[in-house]
Amino acid sequence: MSKSTSDDNIFQAVACPTRRALLDALALGETNVSELVALLEVTQSAVSQQLAILKGASLVDERTEGRFRYYRLRAQPLAEIDAWIGRYRAHIEQQLDALGRVLDAMPDERPKRPRKRGRSL
Repeated sequence: MSKSTSDDNIFQAVACPTRRALLDALALGETNVSELVALLEVTQSAVSQQLAILKGASLVDERTEGRFRYYRLRAQPLAEIDAWIGRYRAHIEQQLDALGRVLDAMPDERPKRPRKRGRSL
């Protein structure tokens, strides 16, 4: 099975927890590097480096205003990941349906409570 370089870049970009956290933050709206640094509690260098990778995968757009750079999410490339995961949804749903049938077939038993012991005088 052949994958494009674009697909590889997107999958690699979302593989890192820090980059996923950046995407989550950018999903809330456009923001600058300083705000991202404060939000994620990582160094400015680390944020800038991870944003460059996300930008290379076309997952973020960048604009400059004065001395600040602002970033915003480009969610469209994530559709490639969704399409890949979609191929497995039917399989997962079949497994969940089978589990549901097993659980439905089980008798409804209430857990027994331990009896309270009375005090003897």
